[in-house]
Amino acid sequence: MTDPTFVLPLWADLVAVAFGGVQGAMFASGFQGERRLDLLGVALIGIIVGMGGGLIRDILLGVTPATLQSNWYILTAIIASLTGMLLAGLFDRLNKVIVALDAVLIGLFGAFGTSKALAFGIPLVPAIFIGALAAVGGGVARDVAMGLPIAIMHVGSLYAVAAAAGCTVLAVGFQAGLDIVPAAVAGVVVTTVIRLLAVIFDVSLPEQRRIYRRRVALETSAIPVISSEMIAQAQAGAEQAQAAAAQAVEAMELASEANERAEEAAEQAQAAADQAEQAAGDDDLPGR
Repeated sequence: MTDPTFVLPLWADLVAVAFGGVQGAMFASGFQGERRLDLLGVALIGIIVGMGGGLIRDILLGVTPATLQSNWYILTAIIASLTGMLLAGLFDRLNKVIVALDAVLIGLFGAFGTSKALAFGIPLVPAIFIGALAAVGGGVARDVAMGLPIAIMHVGSLYAVAAAAGCTVLAVGFQAGLDIVPAAVAGVVVTTVIRLLAVIFDVSLPEQRRIYRRRVALETSAIPVISSEMIAQAQAGAEQAQAAAAQAVEAMELASEANERAEEAAEQAQAAADQAEQAAGDDDLPGR
């Protein structure tokens, strides 16, 4: 392993930690009911989001985590998380700004992770992998700590993909002879742009089951791809069939009632006939 050729400025790492702390606090303070958190819980989530990426990066590199070599990391994460919780209402009104900062945060963590991996002599592909994990590691650790489904594994706006793309640009540029600083800037810009475009235009990777349905349909040429229009038509047909069944039941009930009335009328006619027959018999008796 070669000696590092790139030293991450402390202020830059602390800025990323602060952004992560604010983001984690805003996320945690938005829960209600049984999942609501107190000050300690919000602070812990802020620390996890702010420091999680750096911890994962350094653990994968086999070095002492930088976040544990200075007092400022934990203090910055705590202050940022408490600030994010206390000013959650203000930050909610600045949602567009927070989304932009979130995109920059992903790019920063990815760039820091990839740069440090390259500085330690890690090959290209593993360096990109470490950078992408550093970018999304805080969010994954947050979801695990709160017992939530891991966000990056479900359908949604491009998150890990944006980080991986930025890390790839950085690593390839550095391998091509570009200085690490402009390469890192390019990686952050690429990550930020992809993430923002994905949020603005609601772009996400294809859903797994849709891919599966299309693949099976192509292989067998017998299974149609179910679209939203087909589902709507099926639902309309089911509603019509249900209405027809209800009408048929109602018609059967009316027919049953008519049958009962006919039977009552027949019984009444039979009784009248019996009475008439008895009256005729009485007239035939002697002395009448």
